[in-house]
Amino acid sequence: MWQAWVNGIIGVYIFVVAFFGYGTTGNLWNDIIVGIVAAAIGFSMIKEKPWQGWLGAIVGIWLIIAAFIPSLLTFTGNEWNLIISGVLLMVAGFGALGKTSSGTTTTTNN
Repeated sequence: MWQAWVNGIIGVYIFVVAFFGYGTTGNLWNDIIVGIVAAAIGFSMIKEKPWQGWLGAIVGIWLIIAAFIPSLLTFTGNEWNLIISGVLLMVAGFGALGKTSSGTTTTTNN
């Protein structure tokens, strides 16, 4: 399941990047916490539990929102880092929601 690997790798990336020259303490802790959560849900999403897809998408949305919180930004590159990482996490999280354990897509008939 590619979504699990995308979430896990982006989570590790966000965690590591938090230590590269960010000036504000709030941004450092935001990226550390979000990186750990994203990596944990991503690598555990391999078991294909729906709540992990939702949580991955929510973490992605938070990163996009955090990109526009002035106290968390130190430079423009940080803003784009959060936006791009957030969009990738959101897409992978929502993409994991329609899968079953056999890898087929689930549909509902109304």
